[in-house]
Amino acid sequence: MPKILLLGAGFVAGPCLDYLLRRDDNTITVACRTLERAQELAGDRQRTAAISLNVKDSEALVAEVQKHDIVISLIPYTYHPLVIEAAIKVKKHFVSTSYVSPKMASFDQAAKDAGITVMNEIGVDPGIDHLYAKKIIDEAHEEGSKVLEFTSYCGGLPAPEASNNPLGYKFSWSARGVLLAAGNSCKYFEHGKKVEIEAPYVLSKGVRNINIYPAFAFEGYPNRDSTPYEERYNIPECLTILRGTLRYKGTPLLVQSLALVGFLNDHPQDYLQPTAPDMAWKDVLAKMLGCTNDEASLAKAAAERAGIRDHPEERRIISAMKWLGLFSDDVCPKKVSLLDSLAHTLADKCAYQPGERDMIMMQHKFRIQKKTGDEYVVASTMLEYGIPFGATAMARTVGIPCGIAVQLILDGKITRKGVFAPMTKDIYQPLIAELEKEGIGCKEEYLDEWTH
Repeated sequence: MPKILLLGAGFVAGPCLDYLLRRDDNTITVACRTLERAQELAGDRQRTAAISLNVKDSEALVAEVQKHDIVISLIPYTYHPLVIEAAIKVKKHFVSTSYVSPKMASFDQAAKDAGITVMNEIGVDPGIDHLYAKKIIDEAHEEGSKVLEFTSYCGGLPAPEASNNPLGYKFSWSARGVLLAAGNSCKYFEHGKKVEIEAPYVLSKGVRNINIYPAFAFEGYPNRDSTPYEERYNIPECLTILRGTLRYKGTPLLVQSLALVGFLNDHPQDYLQPTAPDMAWKDVLAKMLGCTNDEASLAKAAAERAGIRDHPEERRIISAMKWLGLFSDDVCPKKVSLLDSLAHTLADKCAYQPGERDMIMMQHKFRIQKKTGDEYVVASTMLEYGIPFGATAMARTVGIPCGIAVQLILDGKITRKGVFAPMTKDIYQPLIAELEKEGIGCKEEYLDEWTH
């Protein structure tokens, strides 16, 4: 009976666990630093045990990995190298949904020498995006065509009926992480030139309308660095390469405004220490902006600091700040830094309510030139909704691909050794086949023209 070690009990772990338990011969150990979290995930599922494990304890980690055939790491990516090192030591396979970091990649030869598979980037983004992008790129190359332009946008969003707040967004994961992402600059290729935009202006200068279906008003902006995908996807001929994030219209400029007002500051503030006296949000904001705490002064100073004074969106953005309580007598959460205090407020104000659905929207677009010189445009689109009172779309589209990869390795259908992501046909074809059995995947269509 295959023995699987699952590290982590976050929201994506449930769908992964349930997928693997469909096979009657699989037994799974759920391991977390705190036993209670592992027990909560394991619940009353059959063939599932829960244990406490601290991955920083190398001896305990190696001992536990040795008892299993494969280890799934759904813990923070910074700990993956510890787990990979343990897996190499006892020659056990490894799977994660995270990007391959330089440290993880450094284990490639050691993993090959140990004869083990160390597969990564098999969630939704990264993951499903790679599978369908490489499928279309490889098909084009096999017919002698060139991929001239490639864009890919993906967003984890509330379903339209749940986008009922001025942010147009809700948090199924760390609000802090979403805010920090506003501090990323970006690089991409467009029409043969490298474009670089500094943070946080990616959220204005890098934004474009993304037309997928008429029912949705989306904006997209570039992710950190798309330039390595010229090599990763083997498209040296490609003039435009851009991987980006989808948000509902208006969200990027609002987040940029919050960043420019000063909410990305993660330095400790005396007045936000747990022992400090309570302060109203309006007093915190006045302190940040150097103005009085009346609403008119706060609105004017915030608009000027954010660079939206007399902008068509000024009224909407100031209204959103008011809705968040930043101009109010509400007590500011004392979370040490401005970043963390706002993140706490966002997580509270913009939480999913019971029964609300999330949504994953992803679209790749390709402009392809045939050997004859004729061109065509292909779109590859995925839309997934969460299940009310059940698994979120994000959890399903991360956890299920991860579970599929684990099962394919156990079944001997993925046999590549070393550290890799699913970029080649021998890897992505079986993954796509199994994903589509789950009703998950991208639909391809030909378009009349290349548009954003």
